Amino acid sequence: MKKLFWLLFPLAVFAQKNETQLKVNAATLPLGMVNLGIEHAISNKITLQADGFISPWKSFSGNHLQMYMAFAEGRYYFSEAMSKFYVGPNIGIGFFDIQKWNYWNTDKYQRGVAILTGATIGYQAKLNDRLNLDIFVGGGHSQGNYKGYYKDESGIGRYDSAQSFNKSGEWLLYKGGIMLTYKLKRKNPSK
Repeated sequence: MKKLFWLLFPLAVFAQKNETQLKVNAATLPLGMVNLGIEHAISNKITLQADGFISPWKSFSGNHLQMYMAFAEGRYYFSEAMSKFYVGPNIGIGFFDIQKWNYWNTDKYQRGVAILTGATIGYQAKLNDRLNLDIFVGGGHSQGNYKGYYKDESGIGRYDSAQSFNKSGEWLLYKGGIMLTYKLKRKNPSK
């Protein structure tokens, strides 16, 4: 019964007459990083969003910058869904092979997984009947489990002394940009 519920629940949510938007982050595309999303209104002021971010760079300006993140987010719009100011909680997971900011000038990098919980604030500006700009920033707490390595293969391997994984908790901004959104056309129920 649980499996049937989880199979039918998304269909029921997206089968409603409410609006749905497809999104692409125009701010990250020029850097070769992809951030795609989908947002669906579940009431006049509340929406649900799922989005993913991919930074495929094994090396970016000499630093490791490979990330894969996925988020689920609820949004409350102060005027109406998908219009003007909003705020909402988010939760996500990220897999990374990066150099944390405090290791940029070293030969060390980190590889692991992070759980992210926080909030997003933003503003959606209408361009026309189908297109919007969604300007947003999100941040919160990141709880990471990772292993530290030397960049140079001739090095010792791991630079840390942890038997399994290092653990770190940090408060940071972890999402943001300018999403170009496309509103999907609703089917006319009278046809």
